[in-house]
Amino acid sequence: MFKSGDTIQSKKWQAELDQGRHNRAKLGFILMSTDLAAEADFTDMAPDGVGIHITRLKTDDYTTNETLSRHIEHMAEAASRIQPDTRPDVISYSCTSGSIVIGEDRIKKEIKKGAPYAIPMTLVTGVVDALQELNVKKLVVGTPYLDEINTNEAEFLIEKGFDLLDIQGLNLTTGIEFGRVTPSYWKQFALEIDRPDADAIFLSCGGIRALEVAEEIEQTTGKPVITSNQGQMWSCLRRAGIDDVIEGFGQIFRRDGKRLRNS
Repeated sequence: MFKSGDTIQSKKWQAELDQGRHNRAKLGFILMSTDLAAEADFTDMAPDGVGIHITRLKTDDYTTNETLSRHIEHMAEAASRIQPDTRPDVISYSCTSGSIVIGEDRIKKEIKKGAPYAIPMTLVTGVVDALQELNVKKLVVGTPYLDEINTNEAEFLIEKGFDLLDIQGLNLTTGIEFGRVTPSYWKQFALEIDRPDADAIFLSCGGIRALEVAEEIEQTTGKPVITSNQGQMWSCLRRAGIDDVIEGFGQIFRRDGKRLRNS
């Protein structure tokens, strides 16, 4: 029995160690401090044995090209904070509009500076990966953004080789507003902006709750739906060597994406 003043001296124990709870892969994501959706989305989509590790950038809750451009200032430091001792396989900057405003290459360079052991990624890299995997050419896009951001996104998608049939934004200004738009509204919005000649619908923004209705929209329209978090997660998993078929989040998760491994 322990008495006050005694000194503890444990027996010699041989602890049994394994590869940990997340022995298949570890994915890191750099989120905005205002993002209300992505963390739950990633957790919902993660297969067994795959860890999700999150850090957040302090973000002005007013989303413009100018405020988005500041995210790069702390990107390397944010990447360095994501479980450095366990070395995530992939680290992705999880902001659609910020990825476009700052630029994929610049972001990946900063992530690599902070976490040289990880594959650097951006959200829009994953979205483009998913659209290309599905052989999408003609596209309609729905966003929560101001039109100054929509214009940048339109230019980006055209540069990537897509025919942009339409892009419509809700012209909301804050990340908190983005996250409070209901999933049922995103479904309604997607159906309203869809066009018969569109190959796919892209619902753009990591902070919106569109993942929850992506498969419902696919079933209604008969065409692929890509959301920001879904496309990013699919690409990060495939780049990490995880090719599980995951049900409930759209047809992209039935594609193995083998061309992305080690890319």
